[in-house]
This record gives sequence, structure tokens and C-alpha cells, in this order.
Amino acid sequence: QVRLVESGRGLVQAGGSLRLSCAASGIILSINDMGWYRQAPGKQRELVATITRDGSTNYAASVKGRFTISRDNANNTMYLQMNSLKPEDTAVYYCNAYVKPWGDRWGQGTQVTVSS
Repeated sequence: QVRLVESGRGLVQAGGSLRLSCAASGIILSINDMGWYRQAPGKQRELVATITRDGSTNYAASVKGRFTISRDNANNTMYLQMNSLKPEDTAVYYCNAYVKPWGDRWGQGTQVTVSS
């Protein structure tokens, strides 16, 4: 089996920064695309950013220029550096990855709260 575990949850003031990590563990042949998603109370889960195995990235318009996604393939880990945080960034952030041989997998989520 495989597990995705997020870390880096926190409460920060608007304008602050936070770094999330997602570590994959278990039986892993390789990891293709990875991504961060978030879900605010009463809203649907939405894409934040994705990254391919070779490092190509894609960002939601709402976070472009403020968030940076990266990954460490050797350690099966992905990161999300979040700067200039806004109250509207408050959400549960989920890690997603396509892990061979298991397929699409999700982490349990980590809470990010930005106070005004």
C-alpha cells in the first residue's frame, strides 16, 4: 500500500508565509503528476497547483505569483511554499499524487488558517 502524509498545518496572519510538505511512503514504483488541492468550508475542492515528474508546474490564478510548488523525486516528497497569504486562502489543503502501481491517491488533509 501507499500513504500520502501532509505536514505544515498552521495559523498565520495575512501577509505571512507557510510551507506544506507531502511525503509518500510504502511500496512505490514511481510517482507521476502530483498536486495540491484545497477545500474551504462550504465550498468544493479546488486545484491549487500541480507539478509533473520533470518539474513542469501549473497554478490556479488565485495563487499564481504567491505560491510555489516543488518536489523531490528521490525522496517522494512534494512541497508548497505559500507567501503573501490571504484570509481567502484558509482551507484544508490536500496532497494528491498518481503513484505506481496504486493509481491516484490523496492525503488526509492539513488545515491552513489565515487571520486578517
